[in-house]
Amino acid sequence: MNLTLRIWRQHGPEDKGRMVTYPVQDVSPDMSFLEMLDVLNERLILDGEEPVAFDHDCREGICGMCSLMINGEAHGPQRGTTACQLHMRQFSDGDTIDIEPWRARAFPVVKDLVVNRNAFDQIIAAGGYVTAPTGSAPEAHSVPVPKADADAAFESAACIGCGACVAACPNGSGMLFTAAKITQLSLLPQGQPERYTRVIGMVDAHDEAGFGGCTNIGECAAACPKGIPLNTIGRLNRDYLKATAKRAGS
Repeated sequence: MNLTLRIWRQHGPEDKGRMVTYPVQDVSPDMSFLEMLDVLNERLILDGEEPVAFDHDCREGICGMCSLMINGEAHGPQRGTTACQLHMRQFSDGDTIDIEPWRARAFPVVKDLVVNRNAFDQIIAAGGYVTAPTGSAPEAHSVPVPKADADAAFESAACIGCGACVAACPNGSGMLFTAAKITQLSLLPQGQPERYTRVIGMVDAHDEAGFGGCTNIGECAAACPKGIPLNTIGRLNRDYLKATAKRAGS
């Protein structure tokens, strides 16, 4: 395939940035999207130009590093797929593809397609952990967990922290990420001692980091490559209401 790429180029956080057009030829439909960008960068380097900066690591849809808006969609047109697992067979010969970084106040652009997602780390540091010493792995049946709770906790734990939920949300909210990290602990016995201090701390950190408020539009769940459902935010809201009531009554 022969394609036209329109890529956001920005030299640094203070640079204004612009869309730059690059033609790419002989793209195999079996290439991944990032492999296609690798081919472009190899050509740019040979031509003495600066390659396009973009985040990547495992390229297996696990690490959450890839963060591209492709034709206005987080991770591209294929649902339940990260950009690194998106293949060029999803596009057609002659297509023009717009490639941009995540757009959110809490995710400032570092360079080109790379954004700073340290705001997610601040949310995790505010309570996304269990402080009780756990020792070695216990026997599988030593702590009974209802099947429905275990399934829901595992579903939330699938979050890879890519930030697609933030990029897709018109408010720039990170509430789906925050809810997933809270829910994966609040549904399990190990997470109960800090359940309510955790939700207050993490929601406060979310707001302080500059994320927008959640208005239940649902774009976050639609864009999530791991299929984390919108009702995860409902679980967070219930815990938050209980936590604030407990705090007011103490």
